[in-house]
Amino acid sequence: MIESFIKYIPDELINKSGAVFYSGRNAFSGNKDLYVLGLNPGGSPDKQFSDTIKSSIKQILENKAYDWSAYRDELWGKVNPGTWGMQPRVLHLFSNLGLNPGDIPSSNIIFVRSQREINIRKDADQLSEYCWPFHRAVIEELKPKAILCFGKTAGNLVRKKLAADRHIDEFIETNKRNWKSQAFISIEGVKVIVATHPSIADWTSADTDPSPMIKRVINNK
Repeated sequence: MIESFIKYIPDELINKSGAVFYSGRNAFSGNKDLYVLGLNPGGSPDKQFSDTIKSSIKQILENKAYDWSAYRDELWGKVNPGTWGMQPRVLHLFSNLGLNPGDIPSSNIIFVRSQREINIRKDADQLSEYCWPFHRAVIEELKPKAILCFGKTAGNLVRKKLAADRHIDEFIETNKRNWKSQAFISIEGVKVIVATHPSIADWTSADTDPSPMIKRVINNK
């Protein structure tokens, strides 16, 4: 199944530093509860110039990664896999939802790497246009109950693409900053969750954990 999605990856981006798949073959087959989308891969495109979109696809195909998740199994820092940065926060969410990380299709709206969001902001609309056919194919084939977006930039891009305008649920952090995670639905019934970004919000804390709201959105028909 994963091969059928690869054909939608644009040739214009194939040799750029970046990645497409944040989970393996098991995640991109069958019907799913969630499709998880960040904005774009982090890191340095200069230092990671050889870590191209093409090489990341090759790695998935050659290693035949089935039960694999970048959030659980990939080494992001100089510590054990799954323990760096936002990895444990995302894994906390998956655990609360009763989902195996290797079964959750995960990617980014934009496949091209940048060190910070600001470095890609001026090109975000064009790059998201290049990458959207892939995401559209995934959504149509896997029929996720909800699309979970990390942060407002990713969430707003997805909401615009799917015309998900009707507000259906939200979680407000129970701390002084009161940040919101919100859920919307399109006329076609596609649900989009715009969550606080786990690189900033500590989802492992009850005050900032959007898990209960995300669970409600998945389970409510």
